[in-house]
Amino acid sequence: MKLGKFNGVEQGRKCLPLCHVKGGKKFQFNLLCVGETGIGKTTLVESLFNMKMEFAPCDHELNTVELRTRVLDVAEGGVRVKLRVVETAGFGDQLDKEKSARVIVDYINSQFEGYLKEELKVKRNLTKFDDTRIHACLYLISPTGHGLKALDLLTLGELSKRVNVIPLIAKADTACKDELVRFKQKIISELKAHKIEIYQFPIEDETVRKENSALNALLPFAIVGSVDFVTKEDGRVVRARRYPWGMVEVENEEHCDFVRLREAILRTNQDSLREQTHNVLYERYRRERLRQMKMSDGDAGPKMMEAFAQRQKELLEEFQKSEEQHQKEFLLKVNKKEAELKHHEDMLNIRHNEIDSAYQHDLKMVEAQINSLLEEKAKLESKGKKRLK
Repeated sequence: MKLGKFNGVEQGRKCLPLCHVKGGKKFQFNLLCVGETGIGKTTLVESLFNMKMEFAPCDHELNTVELRTRVLDVAEGGVRVKLRVVETAGFGDQLDKEKSARVIVDYINSQFEGYLKEELKVKRNLTKFDDTRIHACLYLISPTGHGLKALDLLTLGELSKRVNVIPLIAKADTACKDELVRFKQKIISELKAHKIEIYQFPIEDETVRKENSALNALLPFAIVGSVDFVTKEDGRVVRARRYPWGMVEVENEEHCDFVRLREAILRTNQDSLREQTHNVLYERYRRERLRQMKMSDGDAGPKMMEAFAQRQKELLEEFQKSEEQHQKEFLLKVNKKEAELKHHEDMLNIRHNEIDSAYQHDLKMVEAQINSLLEEKAKLESKGKKRLK
């Protein structure tokens, strides 16, 4: 599909030809968007790429976080991009906040694992492999002005070890500029205090040093998204939000950092994000997995596959042993409970028999007393009749 246009300016992907990509070659870019329900994730993505993403609506009743994926083939300016957008549905709605973060972390790790398995194959074909490793994570922060929530700190701490995290202040139009400046400073201060490292746009290359330094100074980006277009007095059509007091333009740098965000991830640093993902984040995961499999980094080919298969076998055996142990413990608990129930049942039967025996004894005593009274009554009646005669 081709990207939409408005106002005579190519939006979203208009800058792709500036990326260093071989002509005609399709490349992938995988984007993860994390934020609480209703914070504006889908609206942001639609604003970034100027297209309808059509994610299913989410409510607050999900028992766990769901990851919803949308894959698009984008073509613009002779450059073809396979764009994969992953959104978190139901994030932050559960009582167990750690579990919310774990679902996302497991997803990121599983993408690394899939690439590693392909890499370990004797006959691997990484050029045609569907690489789903996440290149950038846009983490949307609620514009409370009071700093990061416990959920934010927990999740950002886990994600920053595995993915290029770019923090965003969502719905920035709900705060004035001075409040946003203070909120940004507070967020950066809290991230440093908790030793959470967010993605820093590289400044080693002189051609982008000035621009990326300015981008780093803006973090976290204060953004506004909108699905509405407004015609201004001069006839220009702009993506904006209209309020009784005025209008907030999504692509006006005086109003928010949206344009700088789009330029940062889609133009200036898209290659850097992919390289950081492969050379640093994935490599860290790969080395740890090789260590777990007791393999050296230089092992390759059949030797690597043999070690991988051996480690899988060991893990399977460990799992089976653990499963057997859990089964034994479960049976012991079941048997113990059955014995307790049997003892309780026996005690109830004994008590029932005792009560029944006492009842039968009392019944016989009452019947004997009744019979004795009846006999005495009969004697008295007999004596009375004799006297009357």
